[in-house]
Amino acid sequence: MRYFTNVKDIGDLKVALAEAQEIKKDRYQFEALGKHKTCLLIFFNNSLRTRLSTQKAARNLGMDVIVMDVNQGAWKLETERGVIMDGDKSEHLLEAIPVMANYCDIIGVRSFARFESREDDYTEKILNQFIQYSGKPVFSMEAATGHPLQAFADLITIEEHKRSQRPKVVLTWAPHPKALPQAVPNSFADWMNEADVDFVITHPEGYELDEKFVRGAKVEYDQKKAFEGADFIYAKNWACPGVTCPEDYGKILSKDMSWTVDTEHMSWTNDAFFLHCLPVRRNMIVTDDVIEAPTSLVIPEAANREISATVVLKRLLEGLS
Repeated sequence: MRYFTNVKDIGDLKVALAEAQEIKKDRYQFEALGKHKTCLLIFFNNSLRTRLSTQKAARNLGMDVIVMDVNQGAWKLETERGVIMDGDKSEHLLEAIPVMANYCDIIGVRSFARFESREDDYTEKILNQFIQYSGKPVFSMEAATGHPLQAFADLITIEEHKRSQRPKVVLTWAPHPKALPQAVPNSFADWMNEADVDFVITHPEGYELDEKFVRGAKVEYDQKKAFEGADFIYAKNWACPGVTCPEDYGKILSKDMSWTVDTEHMSWTNDAFFLHCLPVRRNMIVTDDVIEAPTSLVIPEAANREISATVVLKRLLEGLS
């Protein structure tokens, strides 16, 4: 594997899930793979689980790790071509990328959607510049439109806790005070559509995700109908994806608190497990009693971020040889 940006890059999901369970039994069994190899983790945005889990995963595999915060302790980077650089940005990404590549073997990039241009976000402008100009294997630690490490961890968690061969999994929009990217719901849809699950998406009108991620999955605008018989509820906010109205891209169209996942919502399900990528706005996305219930899997889900990252880095290291 040379790059990791979506579900297609991981190949056969059954094989990947089996590999995840093998690694979970012994996180250090492939430690020799990363000897004398360096993983550079570049953060354009804040992180907790991604930063810690990916550092831990790299060290599980014997790698050295360099972490760089672009907005702290580094030159401010210009990302646009043709710009007269007479402002506060001292270095261009097109020079910075090949320089950084000299110091590592694998590069992880975290760069959120900017909501300035839907085209720039949905063509993954920054992530693809690293792929194009670094000459090194590159993996996404969350990009403008996808968060595949999170979705892989979500799938591992579902596989570990499912009570039936083909569980019903529901992705539900929930309210939030800020405009959030579609990266997590996009990737969750991307992975669930390839997994052996009955997948349903529910959200208010105007929040339709891009078809390249939805791919014909059932969309139910009635949240109660969507929840009926569900085995897993994945709650997540996202701002308007601009599919039906491009001018609304990145806007908050609703803060309808009736979409907040509470005990009544969960009573519509088949005693479903609750999932969320974290961090979560309590009593907006989900109520205290739901996230603290025995059926809440948010902590095991977060723990599986180490496992998904270890599998991905292992595959990338194997691709170097």
